[in-house]
Parts: sequence; structure tokens; C-alpha cells
Amino acid sequence: MSNNLSTQSGGEPILEKLSTQAINLGRNLTDVYHDRVDAALSDNDAFARHQQQNLSDESVAEITEKIERSGVKYLYYMLPTLGSRTVAKMVPAKHVVRNLEKGISFHRTALSDLQTDIFGNLIGGGVEAKEFVGLPQPESFQQLPWDGEVGRIFCAAYEPEHLVNVGGRPLAIDSRANMQRTHQLLKDTFGLTMKSGTEPEMVWKGDSIEPNIVPGHSPAYQVENLEVMRPIFKRLEEYATALDFDMIEGDYEDKGQIELNWMFDDIELTADRLVTYRQICSQVAREFGVQASFMPKPYLGSMGNGCHHNISLWDEEGRNTFEVEGVKELHMSQLGRWAIGGILKHSPGMMLIMASTVNSYKRFWDPGQFAPARANWGLDDRASLVRISANGRAEVRVPDASVNPYLSHALLIASIADGIGNQIEPPQAGEAGEALPLSLGEAIDAFRADEYIQRSLPDTLSEIYLEMKSDEWARYCGAVTEWEFDQYWQAIP
Repeated sequence: MSNNLSTQSGGEPILEKLSTQAINLGRNLTDVYHDRVDAALSDNDAFARHQQQNLSDESVAEITEKIERSGVKYLYYMLPTLGSRTVAKMVPAKHVVRNLEKGISFHRTALSDLQTDIFGNLIGGGVEAKEFVGLPQPESFQQLPWDGEVGRIFCAAYEPEHLVNVGGRPLAIDSRANMQRTHQLLKDTFGLTMKSGTEPEMVWKGDSIEPNIVPGHSPAYQVENLEVMRPIFKRLEEYATALDFDMIEGDYEDKGQIELNWMFDDIELTADRLVTYRQICSQVAREFGVQASFMPKPYLGSMGNGCHHNISLWDEEGRNTFEVEGVKELHMSQLGRWAIGGILKHSPGMMLIMASTVNSYKRFWDPGQFAPARANWGLDDRASLVRISANGRAEVRVPDASVNPYLSHALLIASIADGIGNQIEPPQAGEAGEALPLSLGEAIDAFRADEYIQRSLPDTLSEIYLEMKSDEWARYCGAVTEWEFDQYWQAIP
């Protein structure tokens, strides 16, 4: 791989800048990036620095004033789990300064969903597992619009300072903090910021919102079906707007399925908003006495619940590097093609994150439902894994509605770092690519086979995530389903 990118930099200033960066460092930028990923977890001073920032006069004054002005009396101190849930402790808001210093203690297995394996053992550690400390990030404080006396604040997880050797380090299985570190390393190494917008689809079910379905016709886009859902999407948008979402559009896509979108932003904000959106939907469902589901494939013959990630990379001057200035026709820049090359190279290994459940793979077995089955890309091609639907963004179509957005964005960064640093040229747009895993079991094997992807995550996180998903696959393989009864109960003689 040549580091001399400047010869290809016509119309793309970022290429010459990356060439100079590689020459100055004397190394391939992908290797530099990975070494920095490894080093970040060995920082024993991470907790102390975060604590010092929390306790600055400015930070303390700002958060206490916000809480007092809002009228919030209780705070959820929250962390996302590996399995896309959220765990929290509730603490009276009057103790916020104490918590800025000391944090909140959780049992270590909380971040692996307190999941037991088929033998009854807690994954990630048993009763002897050490606690970790969640240190709040004051800038993430928000008041919940459905109960003004309750607020929430995200935390970053650390090893307790009293633990020998590892005390004060970032906790390896904190997927949110891992994505934040990974993104910062992309900025430090490549001078690039990733922005994204997600498209979470979901299904709503209840007697009061049953649509009229004409046989042989899709209910998508029909105003009457939007009208049936009107009270729900109005409440959703009301709560989302109160939580600083910039809501932009929504539609009715299939039976009970709606998709509401908000403006793209830096991936830290986008991922937090996706997690928050799920909580909003759950609350609205309670208020209306209906059910809201992010299950990837609730029904055969109907659209699955995807969560496309529309990504772009921005340089330090605020330019979208996926576009070439002056080119109007649908295109992707050279830097963008290398980014896509990295994504396609590692897409089989990333499927365990992007399509993380047994049910996720039903999306790919239902023909005609726009779910990609190969590692390819295309210009406004809905069958492709990466679709270029507009200049300046790449739509990654494999993530589904159950995705952990912190893990998905972290692995997209890692694959892009490989693509750009090693100038991985993708096949021509529209060409068939490598087949993707079509079951959770195949995805587990593909993840194990991609050493680069595994190395892009903390070792402990990879190990525990693999254990969680291997156990899920084992339980599914051992389950007897209704389909099997229908197929075999009286099949013989």
C-alpha cells in the first residue's frame, strides 16, 4: 500500500492531507489507528480526568443550575448494555454533586444484560464479579417530558480506583464510551468526523390502530393509515422535540409499521438519540394502551424493521469528504469509495453487531423485502448493502431496529479506517459481492474469522459479546417451534 495519496487528490484536498499525515508518522494510518485503540484502554488516569472535569466550578454550577431551573427531583444514571437495553439507578437529584465525584456503582454483569447461559451462570462474571463505577457526563442531562420531576444523565463506566493494576481505567464492556473513544481516534488519526442519521422502523399493535389492508396492496404511505396513527406520532414527536431532536419526516410503511426520522448529527448524538427514541416509544405505547416493537422481523410477507445508518465523513474545515466539489451527478468521492471498500471487506464480520438476534436473519430470507444479502454497493440501489441515494452520504442497509448503535458505529469507524488507510478499492457499483451470513450461527463464525474487527473492540467486550450471542444461538437451536409441530407432528406415516 502506497502512502502517496497526493497524486490522486484532484478535487479532494483531504487525500493530500492524509498523505502528509502518513509520511510525517512514517506509518500506515490504519496501523496507527489500531495501536491507539489498544492504548486507550490502558489509561489508568481516565477516571481521575473525568472526575476533575465534573468537579470544575463551571461544570458544577451549570448542572446544578439546570436541575434547579427544571424542577427535576430524581435522576436516572444510565448506561446502555451490550444487548441494546439500558440500565440505570434512580437517585434524588439533590445528590448530583456527590455523584459527579463518586459516581454510581453497578454490578459488572449489568452491561451484559444480566444474562445467564444455558447452565444458569451469569455471563461476564458470577456473584464474585467486581462492581464498576458509572461516572456521569453532565452534558447529557435532560428532563423527561412525560414526567418533569424526572431527568436522566448518561454515565461512562470505569474500573474502581481501588482495584490493583486496572483501577481508574475505562471499563472494556462500556459500548457507549468505546464508541466515543473510537470516534476521537478517527479524528486524531485521519482528521475526520463521522456524522450519521438513522432510520428506525418499528411496528405498533393494538385494537385502536388496526389499519385497513386491501389484499394484494401495500398500505405504505396511505394518508388514512397515517391518520390512524396520528395521535401516536404526534405524541412521539412532541416528546422527541422536547428532548432536542430535530424531527424531519415520517411515513407509514407496512402493517402497523411507521418510521420517524430526525436530522443527522455527530454519531455521539445520533446514537444517544436512537436509544432515547426507543424509550420514548415505550412510554407512548404505555400511554395509549398499545404495543411498540423493535423486533427486526415480526411478520413474514411484511417489511422487517431496519435501522439504516446514513453516514458521512467531514474534514476539519467542515467539508463533506464523500462529495467532489462541482460534481452534480450521483457519485462517491475517492475517499468515500475507500471507506466503502473497508465496509464491504468487513461486512460479514460485522453482521453479528448489525443483525444481532436470531430473528434478525429472517429479514434476509423473505424475498422482495429490500434487505441486502451480499456485500455490495450501488447508486440508488435498494438491494445493495451500501446505497448511495444522494451525494454526500452512504446508506448502510444491514443494521436492524434491535442494533446497539454504539457498537455499529464503532465498527463502521474501524472498517472505514482500514479502507482509507489501506486504500481498499470496492468492486464496481452494482457488482455482486461476497454473500453475507444468513443466520446468527453463521454471523458468529464470520465475526470469529475477522481478526481485524475483533481487534477493533476491547478483548473483553468481544469475548463477552460472543458468549452472549453463542448462548442465544444455542437456546434457539434447542427450541421446539410451532413450525416444527406443523411440519412433523403427523408427517409419518
